[in-house]
Order: sequence, then C-alpha cells, then structure tokens
Amino acid sequence: QVQLVESGGGLVQAGGSLRLSCAASGVTFSTYAMGWFRQAPGKEREFVAAITWKYGSTYYGDSVKGRFTISRDNTKNTVYLQMNSLKPEDTAVYYCAVTRRGITSLSSDYDYWGQGTQVTVSS
Repeated sequence: QVQLVESGGGLVQAGGSLRLSCAASGVTFSTYAMGWFRQAPGKEREFVAAITWKYGSTYYGDSVKGRFTISRDNTKNTVYLQMNSLKPEDTAVYYCAVTRRGITSLSSDYDYWGQGTQVTVSS
C-alpha cells in the first residue's frame, strides 16, 4: 500500500524559508517520479516541482524557479521541497504525489497523493 506523508508546513513571513518533507512507502522507487503541487483557496491545483527517484532529474513550475529546490534522500525514502524567498502568493496547501509515468507536471499523471500540508506566508 502506497503511503505519502507530508510535513513541514506552517506560518512564515514573506522573504522567509520553509522545508517540506514527504515520506514515501510502498512504492518501487527506481521506476517512479515524485512531485509537489499546491492549491490555494478558489484556485486550481498548480504544479510546483518534480524529481525522478533514480537519477534525481528535476523540473520546476515557472512561478517557483530560482526560489524552490526539490531533492530526495534515497536512504530515507523522502522527498524535500526547500522554499526560499517566500511570497504571500505561495500560500496554499502543498501536496506530494507519485507517478509511474516519468517526470511530468500534469496532476492527472500522478497515481498517489499525500494528505497535504498548509503553508501560509504573511506579508
């Protein structure tokens, strides 16, 4: 059974940093990619970043390029999202997800999702 558990969300001032974690279990990691998405109230789910588990190739959404960094720790089966220079518009629930389709920004390509963690950036 696939399980994804996010942590690390919270309240931070604009310009600050947070690091989100996603602990994964129940997947064959060498064939998967993992991604982060976010959803703000009244808005559609937005792609943030993705990483291939085997080679660590990365892909970012335009709104976070240069500010966010996705990484993974194979020994801990965990993916991280380091978020720097946070802005109020980054406020959202952040979700991690797993796909067997390779690195992709389409939420419909992802097979399993975590429960989400709230990130709030105050101005």
